[in-house]
Amino acid sequence: MKKFLIVSIVALVAVSVAVTAAVAKPAKKSATQEVCVLLPDTKSSVRWEQFDKPYFIKALKAAGVTYSVTNALGDALKQVAQADQCLSNGAKIAVITSLDAGSSIAIQKKFAAAGGQSIDYDRQVVGGTAKVYVTFDGNAVGRAQAKGLVAGLKASGKKKPVVAQLWGGKTDQNAFWFQSGNIDILDPLFKTKVLTRGPQQFVPLWLATNAQPIFEQMLLKTGNKIDGVIAANDNIAGAVVATLKAKGLPYLPLTGQDASVQGVQNIISGRQTMTVYKYVPDEATAAAQAAVALLKGQKPKTNGTRPNGKTPEPTYAIPVVSITTANFRRLFTDKFLKKSDVCVGEFAKYCVKPAPQPTGS
Repeated sequence: MKKFLIVSIVALVAVSVAVTAAVAKPAKKSATQEVCVLLPDTKSSVRWEQFDKPYFIKALKAAGVTYSVTNALGDALKQVAQADQCLSNGAKIAVITSLDAGSSIAIQKKFAAAGGQSIDYDRQVVGGTAKVYVTFDGNAVGRAQAKGLVAGLKASGKKKPVVAQLWGGKTDQNAFWFQSGNIDILDPLFKTKVLTRGPQQFVPLWLATNAQPIFEQMLLKTGNKIDGVIAANDNIAGAVVATLKAKGLPYLPLTGQDASVQGVQNIISGRQTMTVYKYVPDEATAAAQAAVALLKGQKPKTNGTRPNGKTPEPTYAIPVVSITTANFRRLFTDKFLKKSDVCVGEFAKYCVKPAPQPTGS
């Protein structure tokens, strides 16, 4: 009996040790996500949360890959922390809309060190190592804005009109692409004195709260003698509209970008001349497809390159469309905007009759 008890105890101890060893053995870590989408903020444009985020989710879900889509809320360090979390979750592809080159390069290096890859989304990371740059054609955006402004100035009938320029945020390479398109169209007209070059400045972080005091100073500097404004996006254009309204000044030929609800409302009410329509679903879908291709070890779709330092970066550039009073309803047909969001309150009447020209308050 004593011998039996000893044998039983030994057996139980052996089983216990085996079970403990099995429990203690580290399990193989499995990735909870494959693609990490890092969006920049909520203030520079409404597009990031209203359009980019849901279309990324739709495209990546349809592709059957695991993913996360986060927004850094304008904080570059927060974006780095979000990228670190993605890496901890096993992500191999980072789709980055950059807040600044330094933090974005750091993220790209971290993914490369972990055996991953990165994609520049909408904003090029200068000096970065992304495998592809998915974007709208930035120079074409700037050209469309300049052409829209010239058309608005021509309709106003003013001789040698003074043009002020409010470009985007300097930390965003796109601001320079848009500026290059503005310059391509406007500089020859400045040189031949068809137009008069007015004050010009970049708007930090693309914020309306930064654009408004800058434009106020432009008006002060020129004695209110500004006849047209290049505004890099609808956010900045909205600051111009608000300033003119507050000062009791007439509305001016004015550009924009993003085809936001506010931008379109300003267009149909005669406060803004045009906006550049970038069909975000095309861009988000293209970036999602590029991410899936990289996961599979394939080359993403491209249609050219963009210079990035001394190295040409493979690029997939998407065309853009100018939106004016003549074709703003296309945004409803494309289901990019809802008519019920745009044509409300004081703006409802402009959806059933032609809008006034932006030449008077």
